[in-house]
Amino acid sequence: MLKVGLTGNMGSGKSTVSRLFELLCVPVYNADRESKKFLEAIAVRKQVAGLFGNAILDSGQNIDRKLLAGIVFSDPKALQSLNNILHPLVKRDFILWSRMFSERAYIVHEAAIIFESGFQDEFDFIIHVSCPNEIAVERVIIRDGLSREKILDRMQFQMEDEKKTTLSDFVIRNDGSEMLIPQVLAIHQQLSEVGA
Repeated sequence: MLKVGLTGNMGSGKSTVSRLFELLCVPVYNADRESKKFLEAIAVRKQVAGLFGNAILDSGQNIDRKLLAGIVFSDPKALQSLNNILHPLVKRDFILWSRMFSERAYIVHEAAIIFESGFQDEFDFIIHVSCPNEIAVERVIIRDGLSREKILDRMQFQMEDEKKTTLSDFVIRNDGSEMLIPQVLAIHQQLSEVGA
C-alpha cells in the first residue's frame, strides 16, 4: 500500500480533489477535520487553555475555534505551539488509520501543510493542487466569508504554491485551465499500477 500526501494551499480546491479520490473508492484521511476532533478531547483542551489562557474556552468549556484562529494566525510562535500539540496526535492517528487499508493499492492523506510541518517524508508520493493566489483568495472569500486581509494573513504561513509544485510528484492544476476529473483519473491510474 502506497501512502500519498495530498496538499494545496488555502482555497486551492484540495478538498474537491480529495472527494474525487473518494468517489474512486480511495480511502482519504482528512488531517484538518481530524485535528479539529482532537481539539474536543479534554486533555487537548487543557493543554490549549494552558497555552492561551482560559479565555480561549467558551461557556461550555469548549475551545472557541474562531478566537483560537485569530490568535494563531497573527502569531507564528502561537501557531507553532498549537501545531506541537496537534501534529503528533494527527500523525499517530493517521498511522493507525492507514493499517485498516493495507490491502489497498494506495491511500490519501489530505493536509494543507504537509511540507510546512515536515511530514513529507511519511509519503511515497505527494500530489499538490496548484492554484494562483488571487483565485484562491476569491474562493475563500465566497466559502468562508473572511476578509481579504484575514485570508492573506493566514496564507503567509503557507509555503508558496510554486515551491510546493516543484517539491511534489504530481501536480493538479485547479485554475480553470484544465478539467479536474481527467487529471485525477490519470494520477489514480498511475498510483493504482505502482501500488498493485
